Amino acid sequence: MSTTWLLRSGVAAGVLIPVVLWIDGATRPGYSLWHHGASQLGTGDRAWLQTINFLLGAVLLGLFAIGLRRALNPGHGARWAPILVATAAAGLAVAGLVPTDPALGYPPGQPEGLTNAGRIHQIAGLALFAGLSAAAFVLAGRLREVSQGWTRYLRTSGVLVIIFAFAAGIAYRLDTLGIWRPAPAGLLEHLSLLTGFLWIIAVAACLLRRPAGRRGEGQVTAADTK
Repeated sequence: MSTTWLLRSGVAAGVLIPVVLWIDGATRPGYSLWHHGASQLGTGDRAWLQTINFLLGAVLLGLFAIGLRRALNPGHGARWAPILVATAAAGLAVAGLVPTDPALGYPPGQPEGLTNAGRIHQIAGLALFAGLSAAAFVLAGRLREVSQGWTRYLRTSGVLVIIFAFAAGIAYRLDTLGIWRPAPAGLLEHLSLLTGFLWIIAVAACLLRRPAGRRGEGQVTAADTK
C-alpha cells in the first residue's frame, strides 16, 4: 500500500470514529452524550455498531502508524510517533472486543459493577488516550520543521486529550457518589477523543500536502506543506 493511502487512513479514522459515535449516541434510546461515556455505546442496543466502529478505526489507525513511519523516516519521531499511534490503535481494538460494564443507568435495567472485562476495557482506554496524547507531543518536536504553530497546536492537543480524559473520570466518580448528577462525564470523554482524532486528521493532511515523490523521504519542511 502506498504511503499516500496509509496517511489517508488516518484521515478516515479521524472522521469515522467520532462521527459514528455521535450519530449513534444521539439516536440511541436511553443514551446521553452529556452523561454516558463513549464506550457505553458498545453495550445495549446496537452494541455491534460500535464494535465494528472501534475495530475498523483500530485498523485504520494502525495503517496510519505505518504511513507515519514511512513519511517521517529518518529523523526525530520516526520511531516513537508510529509506536504510540499503534498503541492507541491496539487500545481501541481491545476496547471494541471487550465491552465495558453497564454504568450510570445505561443500558437501562442492567446490573452495574466492575468486572474483569470492565478492568480490561479500562486498561485499553488508558492505552488509547495515553497513545493519542504522547504521540502528539512527539510529533510536536518533529513538525517544528514546518512551523512553531504546529508545535503549539500538537502540544496543546496532547495536554487537552489527557485533561479531558481525567476530567471525565472525575465527573464519573462524582456522579456515582451522588455529588453531581448528571455530571458531564460523557461530554468530557467525547471531547478528549475529538481532540485526539482532530490532530490525527491535521497531521495526515499536512503530510499529504507534500509532493508525492517526497512522502517517504523523512524531512518535512514548510515548503512541502504549502
